[in-house]
Amino acid sequence: MTSTDIGIDLGTASILVYVKGKGVVLKEPSVVAFDRDANKIKAIGEEARMMLGRTPGNIVAIRPLRKGVISDYTVTEQMLKYFIQKAIGRMSFRKPRISVCVPSSITEVERKAVEDATYQAGARDVTLIEEPIAAAIGAGIDISRPCGNMIVDIGGGTCDVAVISLDGIVVSSSLKIAGDDFDEAIIRYVRKKHNLLIGERTAEDIKITIGTAIERPDQKVMEVRGRDLVTGLPKTVRVTSEETRDALKETTSQIVEAVHSVLERTPPELASDVVDRGIVLTGGGALLNGLEELIEARTGINTVTAEDPMTAVAIGTGRFVELTGGKGSIGG
Repeated sequence: MTSTDIGIDLGTASILVYVKGKGVVLKEPSVVAFDRDANKIKAIGEEARMMLGRTPGNIVAIRPLRKGVISDYTVTEQMLKYFIQKAIGRMSFRKPRISVCVPSSITEVERKAVEDATYQAGARDVTLIEEPIAAAIGAGIDISRPCGNMIVDIGGGTCDVAVISLDGIVVSSSLKIAGDDFDEAIIRYVRKKHNLLIGERTAEDIKITIGTAIERPDQKVMEVRGRDLVTGLPKTVRVTSEETRDALKETTSQIVEAVHSVLERTPPELASDVVDRGIVLTGGGALLNGLEELIEARTGINTVTAEDPMTAVAIGTGRFVELTGGKGSIGG
């Protein structure tokens, strides 16, 4: 029986698995619920996410990846094993060839940790591919041609900005600021402005429902429940989209700064290509309302979001296996 080729987008917030010939077959949060008393894993993925902030003392929800890097090796390995088996079933007799996507700023030690964890999880061959390259392939850009393409991939833990030409990264910058930081900024803002304590899941709901990076003519309002810091009792407040812009201003500015610094370091020939072709946004963070307009306003370059920004990296990682037959690593 032939082995399966798999592409994995190993994200801080979620893991996506792409199977050759089937596309993206699995998308689940990279969260693991761990029972400290029994010292074993209780739940993985969506099931574990439902437990975030709602568990008894002995069960903790762990995110084994922080800022795009493995922070808990054993748990990551078990989580990978679970997702790989869930994606391909137990039918395959041969171990799969797996390509895994990693942030462009990853160190040799961190690369080794990802490789080892993937081999331990049951891979026959492991190929690492850098996030901006995977994002560009997944967004449908032909990166093999000698012209500059700019990709801004905003994930959960990292934001990668890169100019790509001839299958390689020419200039890049990787920020440890992304979607999770949007959530944290909203939590801080609501605590400071409304004296209300909210959890990660509520903050994410606010970001998705009314979050914005630019001023909007039509303000959106959302009712938010949390714990009043003064009385200690549950309370509901109304949060507006303008308040989210205020909360996210610092974080979105840092992303724009990174784009700016990469453009400053881009060779003139490639910079003119970028002006012609525009900037492409991928990753879940690209879905923040008004982000493309903000980048366009600050750089003067046409900015678009990829067709399906959430899955672009996973699709690109999987296609990369198909293109190269899993040989070698690219972008590194």
